[in-house]
Amino acid sequence: MPTTGNALEQVLKQAEALCRQRGVRLTPQRRRVLAILCAAERPLGAYEILESMREGARALAPPTVYRALDFLLEQGLAHKIESLHAFVGCTHPEHPHASQFLICTECGRVTELEDATIAQSLMLAAGETGFRPSRPVVELIGTCADCVLKHP
Repeated sequence: MPTTGNALEQVLKQAEALCRQRGVRLTPQRRRVLAILCAAERPLGAYEILESMREGARALAPPTVYRALDFLLEQGLAHKIESLHAFVGCTHPEHPHASQFLICTECGRVTELEDATIAQSLMLAAGETGFRPSRPVVELIGTCADCVLKHP
């Protein structure tokens, strides 16, 4: 679900506070990218973010958006949905976590979960095979409850 109004301001204030605690800076451009991601109804690609940033502003180059996205990913303020080559704002950036995403193929909505049981199970199974995950992200593709109701 998109974050708007007061809820969006709260997310941005929390992000600024987290960045201050970590000794990094949430620049105006980074803040704008985060706001665009959090307000979006679905994951956005870098060029979609760039188009949103161009509205009413001077021309920006793609590296500007990619640098902002890299920063937001490093700080845990955003996630990359690998299967979509797109990005979403993190719903709980206050602590590092392994995320699971429910991706609806009908409406494009993505819901972030943080289920420690799933993460632990995957890490255990990976460890038993000798595999070392670098980013324990799970993407489950299907149909969300709203779309199931629309198209039973």
